Amino acid sequence: MDKSITHSAPARAAYLGGLGIAVGGAVLFSTKAIVAKLLYRYHIDAVTLIAFRMLFSLPVFAAIALWKMRTQPPLSNADRLRLIGMGLVGYYLSSFLDFLGLQYITVGLERLILFLTPTFVLLISSTVLKQHISRKQWLALLTSYCGIVFVFLHDLQGGGNVALGATLVTGSAAAYAIYLLLSGEMVKRLGTLRLVSYAMCVSSAACIGQFFLLRPVSMLVQPLPVYGLSLVNGLLCTVAPVLMTMVAVERIGAGVASQAGMIGPVSTLFLGALLLGEPVTSWQLGGTALVLAGIYLLSKK
Repeated sequence: MDKSITHSAPARAAYLGGLGIAVGGAVLFSTKAIVAKLLYRYHIDAVTLIAFRMLFSLPVFAAIALWKMRTQPPLSNADRLRLIGMGLVGYYLSSFLDFLGLQYITVGLERLILFLTPTFVLLISSTVLKQHISRKQWLALLTSYCGIVFVFLHDLQGGGNVALGATLVTGSAAAYAIYLLLSGEMVKRLGTLRLVSYAMCVSSAACIGQFFLLRPVSMLVQPLPVYGLSLVNGLLCTVAPVLMTMVAVERIGAGVASQAGMIGPVSTLFLGALLLGEPVTSWQLGGTALVLAGIYLLSKK
């Protein structure tokens, strides 16, 4: 028997397993928009929604943070301040703007706008860090933004505050892009799991504290489905995708994992049609294809 075959079979199985984990993580993370729309049917607002999400996800991230605190060297004061800032920008502000925007736009448009995060990273790097953008990258940006315009113009025909919702979600994507730029150097020193767990704890404290400042304690009493959907939102749509993406990156590399994440907008589009009754039109399919093509070009770079 050829030894190369015996060696390649386990490697191929591990690669396909990592790819499957990456796809699963992308689909679960994208599903949070679906869950949010279902929660809004129970007449709760974004402040309450995000507080319940963090209440269910906080115990897991707090346990990971405590474990890392006991097994890793202590943080410097400068790193603590950076982590507080990153948690507030990357997970609190970004998530809050996202859930606010979801009150006004379809899940398909929301996911496409959030998928533009790499383009915001590129634009911020160009304007603030003075990094050069190549012709191929400009083409990728143009392709992606044309796709967003397609879907946005289509959704405008349905009425409502689509422009407001799109603006809020664009702010969410920009905030997360800033978080990614700030986290680059710290990830190398602290590791992804430690960084994410600390930042999520900061974000959870902000979201839960915001709830108690702005809403009466009686708002914690909700119909049973709200608790069930919030549990799904906190564990399956927040904790699980973070851990699955990390495992996938370890197995197949960040490049392939990010390309596997392109299934997210597509899955959101069809899940929105299946679970929320949102129509899938040729405009949306065409816009989604353009956005995915643009991000694919960037990922190849």
